[in-house]
Amino acid sequence: MKVGILAGGKGTRLAEETQVKPKPMVEIGGYPIIWHIMRHYAHFGLKDFVIALGYKGEVLKKYMVDYASLNANLSVNLRTGAVTTHDSYSPDWNVELIDTGMETMTGGRIKRLIPYMGNETFMLTWGDGVSDVNLDELLKFHRSHGKLVTMTAVRPPARYGHLVFDGNRVAEFNEKPQIGEGWINGAFFVIEPEIYDYIDGDATQWEREPLEQLAAEGQLMAYKHNSFWQCMDTLREKHILEMMWQSGKAPWKIWE
Repeated sequence: MKVGILAGGKGTRLAEETQVKPKPMVEIGGYPIIWHIMRHYAHFGLKDFVIALGYKGEVLKKYMVDYASLNANLSVNLRTGAVTTHDSYSPDWNVELIDTGMETMTGGRIKRLIPYMGNETFMLTWGDGVSDVNLDELLKFHRSHGKLVTMTAVRPPARYGHLVFDGNRVAEFNEKPQIGEGWINGAFFVIEPEIYDYIDGDATQWEREPLEQLAAEGQLMAYKHNSFWQCMDTLREKHILEMMWQSGKAPWKIWE
């Protein structure tokens, strides 16, 4: 089963970082966030990736091309130019990098990826969010209902610190708790290729007409994930993820 990752957006709310790189290449713990996402999928045996490129896609291409040498010790023969890698970490992944246009919307990028998905069920996510969602259970749920799309629904983290009072005394403070009510689209989709016909073209937002129509037809199901999920839309959220990683207790790091 292939995994599609949308990595073409401009990430304007992370402009401090995204002036020189696409948002999926913004680093957490020294690794691009897309690497964290791919490690998550690979943990569940999903190692065949199709990445939709757009804004500064050349940065992602270069990273993937250079990945083996960047994560290895090198011996370089300066006379011949021969390079030998050793003691390397080289994951058994296959990565297809597909240019899907600079201004293409999310739906258009998905439509452009579908021909690369082998005409079978595929997974899809955005290149800027991490979670500890169990992908085996997600796929099991998708196969149980027979509909075209399963969306992972999550409870969003609060934007600001959460206070619990005892009178005027602060009895408890949590920096970014999952709120107790309300669900949002956490991505981590499982999708059937028939959704191709629900997307008009490059200007289509996946979150608008396609998902609205699928919901109206009873073809959209929600897998409710109650544990960790966090997107990285802002510099503050990047710092929160970085602190989690540096603590050694990053909730999304479920791999060894």
